[in-house]
Amino acid sequence: MRLPLRLPRESLTFRSPRRGPFLQVAKSAVAMVAAWIVADVLVPGPPPIFAAIAAVLVVQPSINQSFTRAVERSVGVIVGVLIASALGIALGSPTWVILLAAAVSLVVAWALRMSPGTTNQVAISSVLVLALGTATPNYALDRVLETIIGAAIGIVVNTVLVPPVLVPPAREKLNVLGRELAAALERLADALEAPQSRESLEGLLLEARLLRPVRDAAADAISDGADSLSLNPRSSRHRADLADMQAQLDRFTPVVTQTIGMTRAVYDGYSSTIVDDPSVRAIAEQLHRAAHDVRLRFALDPVTQQQPREEEPALTRPLEIRTPSTEHWVLVGSLLMDLHRIHESLSDEAA
Repeated sequence: MRLPLRLPRESLTFRSPRRGPFLQVAKSAVAMVAAWIVADVLVPGPPPIFAAIAAVLVVQPSINQSFTRAVERSVGVIVGVLIASALGIALGSPTWVILLAAAVSLVVAWALRMSPGTTNQVAISSVLVLALGTATPNYALDRVLETIIGAAIGIVVNTVLVPPVLVPPAREKLNVLGRELAAALERLADALEAPQSRESLEGLLLEARLLRPVRDAAADAISDGADSLSLNPRSSRHRADLADMQAQLDRFTPVVTQTIGMTRAVYDGYSSTIVDDPSVRAIAEQLHRAAHDVRLRFALDPVTQQQPREEEPALTRPLEIRTPSTEHWVLVGSLLMDLHRIHESLSDEAA
């Protein structure tokens, strides 16, 4: 039976799953208006379209991205207007010259290994110069000045008007990882304490594997937070918090790997008799303690409000089993190895 072809979800909509901050929209509007007014005063001539476009494009979620976009935009405009001016002076400005300028711009950008944003800007600038103006040196120079003015104003507006800091979203993502990791340890412990069907084991393994994208989302959010602090005047008060989050992520990444490995070991070596094995029950108790310690390290609330918040870690020492079960020794040995590594990650010495 052939399954129907399904297009990716992103190709079916032009809408984003989440709205961006309204502050970013307001800053873009302020930058565009300010760039238009300033460029119109400093560079007399046609309407300062290049300045307005540059200002809007430069206002990004971080100051570092704004600076990068400003450089891309300025370099792209300079190369584009130079190409357009050279072709316009040599060949005039009929329609076919505009098309030729666009093609030449793309080839030049490709030959210079420019970034995609700069490449697009080179082509757009060359087309606009020939379509909207006369290809003269003065006109080209004015458009370059307009772009630099717009880019500079975009950076200033993004820096002065509440410069973006993406550290709080990173903390939220990291806390999600802590909650999901603790829940995965609890589910694994519960699976060792009660008989499981094959379907429930498959669900257990699937949920454990979902820890990887949660961990990756936390890592990306921390990376975005670090990027938002670059060139940011508000960075000093957030750098210590961000460094703590990165250290916490590095500390718990192995625990994520070990939790998935333990779940896979249970899935592969499960038998209904393990619930009666004292060694397995002891391991399940240690997993409950590990889940408690994960919540403690992430400063998360207990599972229920009635459960008192303990001040000390519950996983105080590694579990030692002198005589492993002969029937389940492979599974018990595998779980003990990963449990020992989890203990090392959660211990105070690892902090």
